[in-house]
Amino acid sequence: MPVKNRIAEMHDEITAWRRDLHQHPEILFETHRTSAFVAEKLRAFGCDEVVEGIGRTGVVGVIRGKSNASGRTVGLRADMDALPIHEATGVDYASKTPGAMHACGHDGHTAMLLGAAKYLAETRNFDGTCVVIFQPAEEGGGGGREMCADGLMARWGIEEVYGMHNWPGIPLGQFAIRPGPFFAATDLFEIVIEGQGGHAAKPHLTIDPVVAAAQVVTAAQSIASRNADPVAQLVVSVTSFETSSTAFNVIPQRVMLKGTVRTLSDAMRDLAETRLTGIAEHIAQAMGCRAEISYQRNYPVMVNTDRETEFAAEAGRAVSGQCDDAPLIMGGEDFAFMLEERPGAYILVGNGDSADVHHPEYNFDDGAIPAGCSFWAEIVERRLPAA
Repeated sequence: MPVKNRIAEMHDEITAWRRDLHQHPEILFETHRTSAFVAEKLRAFGCDEVVEGIGRTGVVGVIRGKSNASGRTVGLRADMDALPIHEATGVDYASKTPGAMHACGHDGHTAMLLGAAKYLAETRNFDGTCVVIFQPAEEGGGGGREMCADGLMARWGIEEVYGMHNWPGIPLGQFAIRPGPFFAATDLFEIVIEGQGGHAAKPHLTIDPVVAAAQVVTAAQSIASRNADPVAQLVVSVTSFETSSTAFNVIPQRVMLKGTVRTLSDAMRDLAETRLTGIAEHIAQAMGCRAEISYQRNYPVMVNTDRETEFAAEAGRAVSGQCDDAPLIMGGEDFAFMLEERPGAYILVGNGDSADVHHPEYNFDDGAIPAGCSFWAEIVERRLPAA
């Protein structure tokens, strides 16, 4: 079955929602306008239950089918938050909030799930319950973790859960997915190296933390090249090098390094933390400095369960005619927290030849809306077939 006729009819309406959301981006948990917009729409659609404030600013809508003989419940999740980026698209519906924009397409995700919710509330051609989940703070705040901590899965009896993300480079409206580990764990670290500052003309009277920190940066690259199994996936990136001095002629007292570690298995995650800590401590000690390491395990590896991945692939093929194998992705995705609690799958929908996500010229392509909405509806109608 291709795009559903009723959803095709709603394309312009859903596009208008998306562009309204695009003009009013909100960061992390501050999705107050967006959450209110979503809740208002869900109530207007006639959802059986609409609850706000899950995971601080998340919204949940409940749609019951014509029957509930199966007693089963499926969850569908979209993220709502934007990024702290100044928009450079030039579109007439560009962000009205300086320094914030929907640079990852969450406006499109929200609009597509709203479109599917309207369709499902109208038709109810399924046996069971559909729970639509609108999540804040995917971009670093762990909104998925917060919604789960608020009892999302147990409160509504969700048995399996599905997520979707647009993806530049995949043909518009086409789908791609893979079973097992899909998106990486995204750990964060800070390393403070303390030495003894002084005049740059008298280095022998100092203990230079810059030299020690530079060696830590270089040695950290040996974790992937010399400690990890060559066929495993591991990225260690030092992304910030800050000193306690800004003068040309002062050796600073301390240096702070910041960065991220990306892995696709718990074994690599453990290895990276252990080796990075050891490298920083021992190099600092060898140079007469002292190192303090803060290592934060952030989003876990996002793992698609096999059975639900095949269900999602079938729905994607039903809508677009095909569903390709997706590559491993070293970016993070906090839908991982929901997949730790319930079986489910995360799928990519093509955004065509656009700028990449997190780029100031990125824009969600409204041409993907019919396919994305139809995918959501197809999941529910396939997983909860009407008697």
